[in-house]
This record gives sequence, C-alpha cells and structure tokens, in this order.
Amino acid sequence: MKALILAAGKGTRMKSKYPKVLHTLSGKPMIKWIIETVSSVVQEVGVVLGFGSDLVRKHLPDWVRVFVQEEQLGTAHAVMCARSFIDPGEDILVLYGDTPLIKSNTLKRMIEEHRNGAEVTLLTAKLDDPTGYGRIVRRDGRIEVIEEGELSSEERLALKEVNAGFYVFSGAFLLDALPRVGRNNSKNEYYLTDVVKLAQRVRIVEVSDPIEIVGVNTRKTLISLEEFLRRKKIEELLENGVTVIDPNTTYIHYSVEVGIDTVIHPMTFIEGETRIGEDCEIGPMTRIVNCVIGNGVKVERSECYGAVIEDNVIVGPFARLREGTVLKRNSRIGNFVEVKKSIIGEETKALHLSYIGDAFVGRNVNIGAGTITCNYDGKKKNPTFIEDNAFIGSNTSLVAPVRIGEGAFVGASSVITDDVPPYSLALGRARQVVKENWVLKRRGEE
Repeated sequence: MKALILAAGKGTRMKSKYPKVLHTLSGKPMIKWIIETVSSVVQEVGVVLGFGSDLVRKHLPDWVRVFVQEEQLGTAHAVMCARSFIDPGEDILVLYGDTPLIKSNTLKRMIEEHRNGAEVTLLTAKLDDPTGYGRIVRRDGRIEVIEEGELSSEERLALKEVNAGFYVFSGAFLLDALPRVGRNNSKNEYYLTDVVKLAQRVRIVEVSDPIEIVGVNTRKTLISLEEFLRRKKIEELLENGVTVIDPNTTYIHYSVEVGIDTVIHPMTFIEGETRIGEDCEIGPMTRIVNCVIGNGVKVERSECYGAVIEDNVIVGPFARLREGTVLKRNSRIGNFVEVKKSIIGEETKALHLSYIGDAFVGRNVNIGAGTITCNYDGKKKNPTFIEDNAFIGSNTSLVAPVRIGEGAFVGASSVITDDVPPYSLALGRARQVVKENWVLKRRGEE
C-alpha cells in the first residue's frame, strides 16, 4: 500500500512567503503531521510539491519520494505528476498536506473498506456548515455526484454530507482514469473529483470526528486547530494526574509528556519533544523547549532549551539553560545564571549572576556570584574544567582553557588564566592600595 500526499499549493489565503504546509501546528509543520500519520498505515509515501518545493524538501524524511508539479493545474494534475509512483497492481491512498489532524484509524478504515472490491473509496463527513466543501449527492445509497461550487437547488443547499478529500484508489483504475479527465470548468483545472465520477464501484467511509478533515487555508483556521490541540492536550494531562492550575494561560505542545503529580503554573510554555517526570513544579512564567526533565524538579520563571535536568534539581528564578546543558541530581542553578553546553555535577550550586559555558563541573562545587567562564578567545570556544569540591569565589573570571583541581579554592574577584592544582588557593587580583586623605588633598588642589 502506498500513500501520495498532495502538497503543491501556495496557500494564497495564508498571505505568506512560505509554503502552506510548512506552517506549524503545535510546534510541528503540517506536512510532518501527515507524513507521521500515513507512514503508520502504508509502506511507501510520496509527496507532490510545487510552490517552495526546495523549502519543503528540507523537512521531509529521506525515505519519502518527491515529485514536483511545476504548474498548478489542479488536484488530478498533481497526481499525474506522480504517475510513476502509481502501481497498477496496488492500491494507493491520496490525501492533502494541509489536513494535519486525520487519524491513522480513520485511514485504516478506508483501506479495509476499499478491499471489498472498490475502484475508489472516499471519506465523507456530515457538517453543520458545509461551506467550501464538495457535497455528496446520493441516489439509492450510491454517490450520484460530488457537487462543487454553486448548488442548483434548495434541496442541494440542504446537503450536509461533504467530500473530505481523502481517497483510496485502485492503482489500475487510477492510471486508466487520469488521462480521461478534462478541465472543462471555471478554473480550467483537472479535478480528482472527476476521477471519482468515472468509477463504477465507489465505497464510502464516514469520518467519526469532523475535526479530522479540516483543511487549513487561512491563519484563522490554523489557530483554531492550535487551540483545539492545546485544550485537548491539557484535558489529557488533567485526566492523567497532572495539575494545570490555569489552562487559559498554559501552552503545551501535543508532543509533550508529563508525569503524574507534576504541577504546571500559569504563563508556562512547554514545547517540542519535552519529557517531564513526576512530582515536578514547573512555572510560573517559564518556557521549556525540547528538554528532558527528571522527577522532583522545580523550574521557576526560567527558559530552558535542549537541556537535560536530572532528579531533584532546582532551576531559577530567571535562569537560562541553553542547548547541551546537563544538570546532575540535586544541583541548583539560581537567578540570572546562564548555562550553555556544560555539565553541572551533583550537589553543585551556581546561585547568582553567572555564566557557565563549555564547562565540565564536578560534584559539590560552589560557584560564587558573578563567576564567568571566558570560553571564547575570538576564534574558538575553549573548555573549563572544575573538579569535585572546588570553591569558586564571587566575581571570578576563569579564562579557558583552564582546569581548577579537586578541592581547590579560588579567591573572589580573581582572573584565573593558569591551571590550579588540587587543594590549592589561587588569587589573581591586584594588591589593594589605600591612600589616606587623598580625596581631601585633591579637593584642596582644585
């Protein structure tokens, strides 16, 4: 079984310079939603691209076959552009790249129904407001026509069953029918619905939840789906033992996982492939993106990107964790501390106004307020090593590459440019000079 995703349109109503299928839903481009769903029910996936094809390619897995529709001449023409992908001895699922919420179970139902001898199986839905969709006209339980555009009578205006735009075709039938489709219509385009009209054996599957077939043509629709997913995710978390104190001000991507008895405070954003353990306290006013967080962690008023935070760590308030940060068990990162591409050992503390970059910090280290690892020499980033039980005094600059040995002490306000041996005291500051009555003498001279 194959699937062909039609994603060539520009999406002019989005009013964007980017292809429509690259607009994100819950943090993920729409085209990825579709590919992930169909790849769970078919063996091969092809995509027809058009506008911005080079941009879209960058978001496609290597195993997806790509076809290009150079000129957008309708949906049937898009399928024609992938003619080499169609196997006459195999069925093919055809769907659109801007319908991200279709479920794999719905597609499986279509495939199973199609195997009852159909040439075409299509998905339908009953909508209270069918505006914008082709409507299904039946006679004796069979499809008479898929009515597009202006309807010809009050009876047809009352039709609520619509064509959802998802099809399973017999490969042999599709290859035979495509050359017979004309474009005698107002847009002078080739339509897939005209392929359906040529079939003798058509079967129908009705979708159980109409939200699955919503196509995104405007930013307004995109945001309505975003809100739907956000609410659905929060409801799932609440039902599974997570406390979300204010759902109205909490934004959690659908891909996020959160353990039981975790509390999420207001104005919190949790995004991407984030995994949060049990008994955590997240927020308020916090953003977490693509992080792995253990159990018993507290993150308050902070931003965390691509970090690994182990059990019982405290972060914040007003901390910033950047890509490559690893905080070991029971460590603490406090207010206005930035950590980048560094490992912070167990029981280590950096509580105030520090920057730690490209560093390897051991366990039970104290990093005083205002400490900076000077990791960039103007050409490359250099590492700093701070071994177990070291003490770094406040307002210290560690000029990398440099190593502070186990148990060593660095005096406050030092600039350290050379390695410090274990259990040594290092001072790197100018001697204090006091000139008594200097101010009074200067005033007198003036």
